[in-house]
Amino acid sequence: MNRTMKIVSLAAIAVAVSAVLLATGCKDQGTGSKAKPIQLNYSIFFPDVHIVCQTAKAWAEEIEKRTDGRVKIKIHPGGTLTAADKCYDGVVNGISDIGMSCFAYTRGRFPLLEGLDLPIGYPNGSVATRIATELTMKYKPAELSDVHVLYIHAHGPGILASKKPVRTLDDMKGLKVRATGLSTKIVAALGGNPQAMPQGDTYEALQKGVVEATFCPIETLKGWKQGEAINFVTDSSAIGYTTAMFVVMNQKAWDKLPADIQKVFTETSQEWVAKQGAAWDRADDEGRAFVEGLKREIIPLSPEEQAKWKERVQPILDEYVAAAEAKKLPGAEFLKDIQTMIAQSATTKTE
Repeated sequence: MNRTMKIVSLAAIAVAVSAVLLATGCKDQGTGSKAKPIQLNYSIFFPDVHIVCQTAKAWAEEIEKRTDGRVKIKIHPGGTLTAADKCYDGVVNGISDIGMSCFAYTRGRFPLLEGLDLPIGYPNGSVATRIATELTMKYKPAELSDVHVLYIHAHGPGILASKKPVRTLDDMKGLKVRATGLSTKIVAALGGNPQAMPQGDTYEALQKGVVEATFCPIETLKGWKQGEAINFVTDSSAIGYTTAMFVVMNQKAWDKLPADIQKVFTETSQEWVAKQGAAWDRADDEGRAFVEGLKREIIPLSPEEQAKWKERVQPILDEYVAAAEAKKLPGAEFLKDIQTMIAQSATTKTE
């Protein structure tokens, strides 16, 4: 009798333990804190030490924090997972779950959004970033239909850094200027001689006189040490261009996320528009301080010269509109929106 009771008791204990294990197992399979975290890979072409990469890291850490560790995002900086010009396709094809790079690295693929990079006179990175994100979300161009857009950001105005002073358009005639992509057209429109080369080759090219100037955001003069190889900076922000950069997610990876986690991604990304823009502005401030510390002269353009430079680049804007509308895209409306928002930002700042 006692033996029978022991067997019954052991059986009861086994059933109880099984129930506990089953309950625990079910919890792990759900959305409880013990569930295995969602692991995501984030490809960024900026080096780890760059302020943009650091700001992206802070975004990833905030996602992890707000999801209580249910999401873990591994950063792959410096193009180690996918090269800058392969980053977008890497996201589409699932090589990375999230990617950050420049639209301009695959020119022709984003015909409407190419308008973001035009020499329209962006005042700073915060304004450029806000405009780039708001208009991308407003127009929802089909060219981005194969990914989920988190946010867009863009650097401060591209300016001219040179070995000899450039105070007027006459000084631009025949000037050998390092440029790539859209800035090549800008140099040619201003009467210069564009020289295509990657950012990494520019310092030596300036030192050796292969080029006499470079178009770049001023932060580049510190980040790539190019301020050491030039003597003057012409504040050409009246025609300041930018380079818009995407932060996008693989559509299937996005669709797999629970709704509450999608909400965290969306809300955090909305907040990071301002943070990423501020990071660009901080980088520009550091670049300006760097060249001033080197005693380089910063040359302002007179209002008359600004008007002349704007007139020279107007055909680039017209060309964009014509090309976009030939593809049945609202190029004119898109460009007008950018110009209106830039004008409004100037008014707001004045007030």
